[in-house]
Amino acid sequence: MRLTLQMLISHGRVARKMGLGPQSRINMLRNILTGLVRHERIETTQARADEVRFYAEKLVDYAKKGDTDDKAMKMASFWLTEKDLVPKLFKILVPRFENQSSGYTRMARIPNRPNLDRAKMAVLEYKGNPFPPLYPAKKENELTLINQLLKGYREQKNISKAAVSPEVHF
Repeated sequence: MRLTLQMLISHGRVARKMGLGPQSRINMLRNILTGLVRHERIETTQARADEVRFYAEKLVDYAKKGDTDDKAMKMASFWLTEKDLVPKLFKILVPRFENQSSGYTRMARIPNRPNLDRAKMAVLEYKGNPFPPLYPAKKENELTLINQLLKGYREQKNISKAAVSPEVHF
């Protein structure tokens, strides 16, 4: 593919084009964000997950101002299509992230869809959800090759230190 000047100029398009038009895109993002707040973990295409992640972070940022703040309530009522989720946002998600300033979501890539479109898929979740972790916790295993080599190096270093500097008692 040849890189031309037309490809470098964005012509004002800064967001991904998803769906039939701008209203379709907003409605799709609202529905995905509503599902994320309801289930706290969703599976969608990687492009959609990446796009929704920004709005999910902003929604929690505004919700931290409290349910008495007018701007926070407007944001919650706009982005959440199911109004029964507004109390969950303020009473469950906000207390979970009150000590964090950002980074409320986690995105993990999963295998592509097996059907014809082979779309890249991802899992988007709020941190601290009640589900099992996407990545298993790494266990410290002393029997791995690296750990055995490091153990031998430390022992050799301690032996050579003792041989070079014998302790002298007065």
